[in-house]
Parts: sequence; structure tokens; C-alpha cells
Amino acid sequence: MASPPAHAPGLSRRIGPFDATMIVMGGIVGSGIFANPREVAVELPSAPWLLAAWIAGGVMALLGALIYAELAARRPGVGGQYAYLRDAYHPLAAFLYGWVLLLVVQTGGMAAVALIFARYTGRLLGVASPEPLLGMAALLVLTAVNCLGVAMGSRVQSALMVLKIAAIAALIVCGWLLVPPVATSSAAPALGHGVQAVFAFGAAMAPVLFAYGGWQTASFVSGELRDPRRDLPRGLLLGVSGVIVLYLGVNWVCVRALGGPGLAQTLAPASAVMERALGATGARLIAAGIAVSTLGFLSQSMLTAPRVYYAMATDGVFFERIGRIHPRTRAPVFAIALQGAFAMLLTAWGQYRQILDYMIAVDFVFFGLTATCLFVFRRRDRGEAGDGFRTPGHPWTTAVFVAGCWLFVANLVAQRPRDTLLGMAILLTGVPAYALWRPHEFKGTGPQAFFDISARAAATCSGERLAKAVSCSACTRSQSTLPLTVYSWSGPNVCLTCAATASARRWLRSWLSLRRALSSAPAPAHLRLA
Repeated sequence: MASPPAHAPGLSRRIGPFDATMIVMGGIVGSGIFANPREVAVELPSAPWLLAAWIAGGVMALLGALIYAELAARRPGVGGQYAYLRDAYHPLAAFLYGWVLLLVVQTGGMAAVALIFARYTGRLLGVASPEPLLGMAALLVLTAVNCLGVAMGSRVQSALMVLKIAAIAALIVCGWLLVPPVATSSAAPALGHGVQAVFAFGAAMAPVLFAYGGWQTASFVSGELRDPRRDLPRGLLLGVSGVIVLYLGVNWVCVRALGGPGLAQTLAPASAVMERALGATGARLIAAGIAVSTLGFLSQSMLTAPRVYYAMATDGVFFERIGRIHPRTRAPVFAIALQGAFAMLLTAWGQYRQILDYMIAVDFVFFGLTATCLFVFRRRDRGEAGDGFRTPGHPWTTAVFVAGCWLFVANLVAQRPRDTLLGMAILLTGVPAYALWRPHEFKGTGPQAFFDISARAAATCSGERLAKAVSCSACTRSQSTLPLTVYSWSGPNVCLTCAATASARRWLRSWLSLRRALSSAPAPAHLRLA
């Protein structure tokens, strides 16, 4: 792993527990909660089932927060999810995550939210400028703010998050006190039966989980928390719990004011509720709330994700300049500028939304894979005394979260196989990119390179350390072999190609011996011809 020179400045630990909680909430709450209740109601027009979907999504988010809280306590370094994948499995797995985060997932999400911000801000101000131009201007300002240091970026993010909480709280209170409940029929809309009901609930969970996503990005700034082992777990649990309360409140108010079928027919449910409560003034207030919410999401994204690219650069798998820290602000200014430039490019392009849809399945594959890191770290750190946070109910709660993530991916594959396969193809473009920075891991034949990477990952999971380069006793080539405890079945100091070849020969000899034995033995009595 590459590291900056000893005289180079490091990241500044300026983020406290309150700011950590606001970062967690800011990564979740964007514009989705103001529109996604309608998307869920289309699939689940029954109010009880609709609320059940939001409760289930909240439980999934809380389980994930519990898992990430322990991961943060065990690995408090910069990069968060990137570092967990790197330390648990292999740098390639971590690189692929950072690769899609930069190209599509984070920057594409920021571009989408920037356009929403521009749309609502333009309406409020009466500005007729093109939406991409206004969105790019917002991204440029936030890029500059975060280049001034993590203290400035976190203060701006916390202030915007407090305004977001106020806007959502106003929606809930006004909808509860000023809007009469809608008259509902005694017969609730039917959900369906059997497989149809399962698919309807699974389809409804897509916008729910999308709205709850983003809490994991707080782990990216672990290296800048004053006490990451304490503050990040607390921030994750408090932040996710707070968002669950806000989201359930918004959905309850929307169902109460509009009804399940009415909610499914309303394109802007939050605006409809506020308009019923306060008329045109309410509609303008909720538009301002959406603009502030989207700006806060952009601020949080600009604060957190560049730390992943910084960690990649310090690991030697990305451009060296991205790993540089400004000597005065102590911020990774090149990484921040890179993300800002990518997000502005996608905002100007405007044709990225389909690609962003492709990556939903990939995002949840990494969710589940990161959660499995807890199994690896628990096994590797077995016997070590630790006083940090521990996930309640592990391994069962962790297994439920992993299964939930990957069942959601399976549901996406069943419903949108083309989009999912295209997303996986975009992910795999990171493999040749990784080879540019780590060509020594791909030397030799194709199978040898595959075996080398796979075996290194397996040894990492089992807690083994890679041995220094030695000569293979079979082919005499210099190889980076794994400890003999892993390859004791193939003889001392053998490379992976020779080990695999010897194993294949043994299986082939055994199979030929079995065939000869069967051909020479007499047939059983009940199979002999009369």
C-alpha cells in the first residue's frame, strides 16, 4: 500500500458527533421522500401495506447501520466502505467499488439531484436560465466550499440538514393539524395473492430502499472524525433512526390526507398535502424545502465521496495527484475537484439517468458484500479483546441484511435482466483499469493471474499473510506463494499453476482407475442379460 511522504500533511480530524449524525441523515434525505410515496402507492395502494413497506425499508436500513457501526469501530480509517472491502477481501474488490462510485453511482446521483435543485430553485426565483447551467453552478459552489476544509464543509452540511429536518417536520405537522383525513372506503384495495403479491411488494421496495440509501457514505470520512470508533457508530444509529421517524411521518400524513389510491394518482404528494394545508403559500414552502433538501444532499456528497478516491490514490491504485492534501486546508482538494468535475459533466450531458438505473443492482451487491466483511473481521480478530461497538444479534442480523440485499438484486434481475447485466458490464470495466495501476498482479498466463488474485483474496479472508517471493519447487519460477498451511496438499513452495495442475492430474488418474475397475468387474445379477 502506498502512503504519502512523512512530511506531507494528513487529513484534519475536525468532525464531532453532531456533525457525524447530520452527515448520516444528509446522505439519506434528498428529494426522494417528497415523491417516492407515490411510487410505492402505485404498487401498494393499500395504506397498511404501503406503511409496512416503509417500515421494512427502515428495518433494513437500521440493520445495515448496526453492521456498519461495528465495521467502523473495527476499521476506523479513511475510505469507510472502500477500506472494509480492501481489508476483508482484495484491493480489486475495493477498487471496483470506488470505480463505479466515481463514474456513475455518486456522480450520477449528484447530477440527478442537481437538476431537481435547479428546477425548484428556478421556479421559486422566477429565473428562466437552463436547468443544467443552474445545477452546475450549485455544484461549483459546493466544490469550492469543501476545498476550504472539512470543518467548513461539515458546518454547511449540518446547517442544511437542520433546515431539511425543519421542512419535513413542517410538512408532517401541517398535514396532521390542518388537513382533514380523507374519507376511505371500508374495503382496502387487494394486494393480490401468492407470487403476484410477493412481486408487488418487491417492486414497491425498490423506491423505498432507494430513498433509505446513502447512510453508508458517512463512513467515507472516518479519517476526519475526532473519535471515529465512538462517533461514527453513534452517528449511524441516531441518524438512521431519525430518518426512519421522519419518513414514516411523511408517509402517514400523505396516506391520511390523500388515501392510498389518491396517493397513487398524485404526482407530487408532498406539494398536494401542503397546498391543502396552506394553499399556494404551502406549495411555495414545500418547493423551498425540496430545494434546500437537494442542496443539502449535494453538500453531503461533495464532503464524503472524495475521501474514497483519496484512499484509492494513497493505496497506489489511482492517480497520485488525487491523494494530495492541501497544506493549509488539510482537504483532498484534487479528489474534491475530480468529483465536482465529473458531476458537472454528467449534469451538462443529461443522458445519464438510464445508466444510473443500471447501477442500482450493483450498488446493492456491494451493500451485501460489505456486510459480509463483518464475518471476515470477526474471524480474523478472534481472541482479541475489543471494547468497541458490536452488532446485536450477529451473525443472524447480518445474514438477514445480506440476504435482503441480494434478494432485492435477484428481484431486479427477474424484472429487469437487461438493465442488471448492463450494470454488471459497467462494473467489470474497472478490471482493466485496475490492471493499469497493478500490472504485476496480472502477470503470467490468464489462468495464473486469476488463480493468484483469487487465492490472495481467500488467504486474506482466512487471516493468512502473503509470503515473500520464493522459487517454485516444481517449475523453478519465482512466485509470490501463499503460506504452506494453505497449500500443504500440493507440496512445499509450489506456485498456483503447478498446484492446480497436480490436483487435476490426480483427479484424472483417479477417474481413469475407477473406469478400468468398473469395466473389468462383472455386472450385477439383476443387470445381466438372460
